[in-house]
Amino acid sequence: MPEKQQLQKLKVELIGFLDDDNYPVSNWVSAAYAFGEKYPKAGAYGSQIHPDWEVEPPENFQRIAPFLAITERGNLPLLYEAAKKLLPPSAGLVVRRQAWLENVPDNPILTGRAKGNMLTSEDLEMLSYIQKSGWEIWYNPEMEVFHKIPEFRLQKDYLIPFFKGIGLSRYVTRMINVEHIYRPIALLVYMINDLRKIILHFLKYRTLLKTDLVAACEMQLFLSSLISPFYLWNNGYLTKKIIKK
Repeated sequence: MPEKQQLQKLKVELIGFLDDDNYPVSNWVSAAYAFGEKYPKAGAYGSQIHPDWEVEPPENFQRIAPFLAITERGNLPLLYEAAKKLLPPSAGLVVRRQAWLENVPDNPILTGRAKGNMLTSEDLEMLSYIQKSGWEIWYNPEMEVFHKIPEFRLQKDYLIPFFKGIGLSRYVTRMINVEHIYRPIALLVYMINDLRKIILHFLKYRTLLKTDLVAACEMQLFLSSLISPFYLWNNGYLTKKIIKK
C-alpha cells in the first residue's frame, strides 16, 4: 500500500492496484473507470479474480482459496456490507483518492509483511477505515483479473506462516468499526468464538491436522486469531498513536 504523501501528489480521482502476478483483461481500466462513474459513493471496489494455478491445488483448497485473493462472487455487482466483516483484497483494487486521503491514517498499525514482520492485512485495515467513514465498498465483476499462483504458494512452508500472519493481524481489522467503549465486550465475544472454532475444528480434523494442508491452515488461522490482541500488544503495535490529517 502506498503512503498518503504519495497519494497527495497524484492528481487523479481513482487509483488502481495490480500486483506483479496479476494479469487483467484488456478492458480492466475502462471497466474500473465506468464503475467509478456509475457508483460515486464507492470509496473502493475490487475485481473478479480468477486463479491461474501453476499446479492443481488439493481438492478441498477452495475452502481457503479466498485468502490467496481469489475472488469469484458472481457476475453482478455486490456491495460489501460492514456487518458481514468481508472486504476485497488489494489485488485488482480501485480506491477513490478522496476516500483514502480523508480517512486512512498516516501511520496505520499494519504495514504488511517485511523482514522481521509477519503481519499482513494492511489492505483490509485501509478499507475498514474507508468503510467506517460511510463510503461504500463494492465488488465489480466487470474488472476481471487472472492471478498467477506458483507451486511454492501451495506448500506448507509458505501457507502456515502466511495464515499465522493473517490471524495475528485480525484484532486490528476486527476492532476498527467497534466503538472504544464496546471493544472489551467485542474482544470477549471474538475470543469465545475463536475458542469454539478451535475446539470444533480439532474434534473434526484431529486425525488429519498433520496430513491435511487445508485443515492445518485453518487451525493456524483460528489459533493466531485467538492470540492476536496479546501478540499485537506485546509487540507494541497497539500502543501506536493513530494520526489522521
